[in-house]
Amino acid sequence: MATITATAENFEQTVTGKGIVLVDFWAEWCGPCRMFGPIFEAASEQHDDIAFAKVDTEAEQGIAGEAQITSIPTLMAFRDGILVFRQAGALPAPALEQLIVALRELDMDDVRAKVAESEAGR
Repeated sequence: MATITATAENFEQTVTGKGIVLVDFWAEWCGPCRMFGPIFEAASEQHDDIAFAKVDTEAEQGIAGEAQITSIPTLMAFRDGILVFRQAGALPAPALEQLIVALRELDMDDVRAKVAESEAGR
């Protein structure tokens, strides 16, 4: 599946849908971002059941601000509209594959219960 360019117009719709969505926050001037880009793109071609989105933090400063991005690259993973992973720094290909396996194995009923419990405690 091709990588999606996430913008202010489509970001929320992209990350709130069913399934797994990986989002790479990056910038053209960022060396580690340029190193991670091909790894992210290759994974998108291998896993057509996962949505892969890229947010250019220079062009989409509003999204970057809302997502509280303070370091790039930052990778976020959503599953069924719930943020389940967030990490700054470029991942090597094997680590990205491990993350994908872990995302697929998540017990979403358990995740939803923990989210509900957390929100009830606020």
